[in-house]
Parts: sequence; structure tokens; C-alpha cells
Amino acid sequence: MTRIKRGYITRRRRTKIRLFASSFRGAHSRLTRTITQQKIRALVSSYRDRVRKKGDFRHLWIARINAAVRDSKIYYNYSGLMNNLYKKQLLLNRKILAQIAILNRNCLYMISNEIRK
Repeated sequence: MTRIKRGYITRRRRTKIRLFASSFRGAHSRLTRTITQQKIRALVSSYRDRVRKKGDFRHLWIARINAAVRDSKIYYNYSGLMNNLYKKQLLLNRKILAQIAILNRNCLYMISNEIRK
């Protein structure tokens, strides 16, 4: 019986997967089946955490704005400030408001005075 030489396609695919998992520990970087499982798990986790990071930053910005508003007695709370911002159609997002609250409190006072007029 003649010898059959396997193609290189499967080997190329496995080496590509191994390069992805080269930093994993133990069998997760050596065995092909566990490498593919860990690759799927890693990609799922990275997607989930990219989505979660957006919410985490939103929570952080809201907490910073709320702390600055309550500390400086501009409004009683965050929701009152945001409600009046939308009523006056001052379109400032939470990221910018949080930076203003930390770096420049006087500007936050000016914004609140514009709302109250």
C-alpha cells in the first residue's frame, strides 16, 4: 500500500489557532481541541466586556456628575440637572459634563445658571 501524505491546510489552520492561544497556560495552549474551546471562550468574553465597558464608563460619569452637583448645591440631584438640560435643549453628553464637573466647576455653575433662566 502506498503512503498517503496529508495536505497542509489542516496543519496551517491548527498553527493559526495555536498562535492565538500561545499565551494560554497548560493544555489550553497545547491541545488542539482545548485550544479551540478556549479561543471561543476568549472571544466571547472580549465581546461581552467591550459592551460592558461602555456601561461602566456611563455609570462612572453619572456618579461624578451627581457628586459634583450635590457637593456644589447646584441642584439637589443628577436627574433634576439632566431633566432641565434636556428641557432647555443644551445638548451636552455625560462624558463632557463629567469632565467639566471635575476640571472646571465654574463652568458647571454657568451651565446651571443658563438652565435656571
